[in-house]
Parts: sequence; structure tokens; C-alpha cells
Amino acid sequence: MTVENIKSKAAVVAGVKASEAAVISELALPRGAFPHYRRAGDLVFVSGTSSRRQDGTFEGAEVDAMGVTKLDIKAQSRAVIRNIGEILRHAGLALSDVVEVSVFLVNMNDFGGFNEVWAEFFGENGPTRTTVAVHQLPHPLLLVEMKAIAFDPK
Repeated sequence: MTVENIKSKAAVVAGVKASEAAVISELALPRGAFPHYRRAGDLVFVSGTSSRRQDGTFEGAEVDAMGVTKLDIKAQSRAVIRNIGEILRHAGLALSDVVEVSVFLVNMNDFGGFNEVWAEFFGENGPTRTTVAVHQLPHPLLLVEMKAIAFDPK
């Protein structure tokens, strides 16, 4: 597992890194100059995450030879949550440590399908959540993006 720190070494407070940011080479690289996650004290902030795979393709998005697209909100939602789980794993955490999620849907008609997948991973005692509709995401094949905050009392 290779985690490349961004910028200089983090400050250390009482033996715990007070701030740390990382880009994880085993995952799809961020589409800009920002980390997959940043640790700030007991909190880990996960940057906006999509269903993009390391090879640049998108789970839940197919384009046939004629250019016709088939987009699947459930497959994309599962992939996003799994990708967040992988980012957290690299930070030493799990989905069960997530306390808040912001969800960005391109179309609120996908809200029901998204909620079905959400319930596969989280229950009523899971993280708080805000879901909003956005005009578009960074790629036209994306239906959903999420960012998360996890709690890591060390």
C-alpha cells in the first residue's frame, strides 16, 4: 500500500498526527490538485468521490458503439460508497467511522434508487446525510458524487 503525503510532514500533537493529507496511488487519482483525504485532529475529511475506477472508466456507466449511454444510479452509488470505504481503509478507518456524508445527485429522480443502495451500507444509526441536486458533475457519465467526514478518536 503506497500513500503519498501531500506537502511537508504533518505536525505532531501528543504523538498523533494533527494534520495529514494523502493521495492514494491504488485508487483513481483526483481530477485536480487535492488529496483523497485530509486528517485534522480526530476528523478525517474525504474529498468528493465518484464511481471512477483507477483506469479512468466509471462503474455504472456504459457507452455502446453507437454512443448510446446506459447509466445506473445503483451501481454508481455502490461504487462511490466502496471507493469511500477504500479511502478510509488507507486512513486506518472504515465506513462505520463515518459521521456525515454530503451527496450530490444530478437528477433527484434517482433519489429512490440511491436510497435503496444507501440502506445496504448504512441504517438509521449510520451517518447524518444531506442530499442535494446539482446541475452537473465533473464528467457527463456521473450521476452521483459524495464527500464524507469520519471520526477517529486516537
